[in-house]
Amino acid sequence: MKTIKSYFELAISEKASDLHLVGNEKPVLRIEGELKEIEDKALDADALETAVLGLLSSDQKKKFNDALELDFGYEVGEGRFRVNLHRQEGAIGMSARLIPKKIPSAEALRFEPALINFSNLLDGLVLVVGPTGHGKSTTLASMVEQINASRKAHVVTIEDPIEFLFEDKQCLIEQREVGTDTHSFAEALKHVLRQDPNVILVGEMRDPETIATVLTAAETGHLVFSTLHTSSAAEAIERIVDVFDGAKQKQILIQLSAVLRGVVAQQLLPSVNGGRVSAREILVNNSAISNLIRENNIAQIYSAIQTGAKEGMITMENSIKGLLKEGLISEEIAQKRVGKQRRI
Repeated sequence: MKTIKSYFELAISEKASDLHLVGNEKPVLRIEGELKEIEDKALDADALETAVLGLLSSDQKKKFNDALELDFGYEVGEGRFRVNLHRQEGAIGMSARLIPKKIPSAEALRFEPALINFSNLLDGLVLVVGPTGHGKSTTLASMVEQINASRKAHVVTIEDPIEFLFEDKQCLIEQREVGTDTHSFAEALKHVLRQDPNVILVGEMRDPETIATVLTAAETGHLVFSTLHTSSAAEAIERIVDVFDGAKQKQILIQLSAVLRGVVAQQLLPSVNGGRVSAREILVNNSAISNLIRENNIAQIYSAIQTGAKEGMITMENSIKGLLKEGLISEEIAQKRVGKQRRI
């Protein structure tokens, strides 16, 4: 087996988004959304485990042995990876996401005007949602970097693990990693308001306590960015509400209707020019949508997005049609993503 470092270096040189090393399986890279085997021979499970565990500190080894799961950051040369360790069929498995050292600009990511506006906000909640591996962290990092370059603010990020590394420009930026700098998202959020932040980035809203504290932070004059694993803006709102029991849902709906500023639902599509391009559904919380949220009439939100184009809103379907019209994606890809029931 090659050295573990050489696999990370290969991922960087091949411009892969992900590296997968699993005991008794062939090593795999994900390049432009497609999985590609990089060796003909399966990895020896014992040799892989020895190599992977060699990356860990003694504390990390203990956590992995106790929980059988571990997330951590790892740097190789000019590359930084978000690594997940796990076990499957008794063998160790590792999935590593390549995080670019340079944070992509809003122009490079083709930000719509609404996304630029979200970075200019002073308070409220902005959510970036979508499937795993579809660029949520990159979009959030670019938004925060816009703030970093344009105004003086104290930014606190809470991540598991830290992904993009920010360098202070106009802002003072503190990056806190769950498991290293704090015990949990919820624990960090309990104390973050005493740290005089203007902007808070929460890597993921995973539990009721974290969600409730995020809403309170947004309610008390802070700009909060976070993510959820949902495919649309309406689903994101439903997910937040459904986390709570019936008695508390009304209060959460009222809070959310007041503090939500916008939701970006993102997916990456294969580009005809190679690489991938973002399609985005964008919700901007106006009075109509705020009323729909307050009354728990989530089913009508899609229609409100359709009629909100003047405020920068766009449906995923229209975003995909726009990419097709610009010649950035193929008709086949567009049809697959929009659905066979609709004609492009």
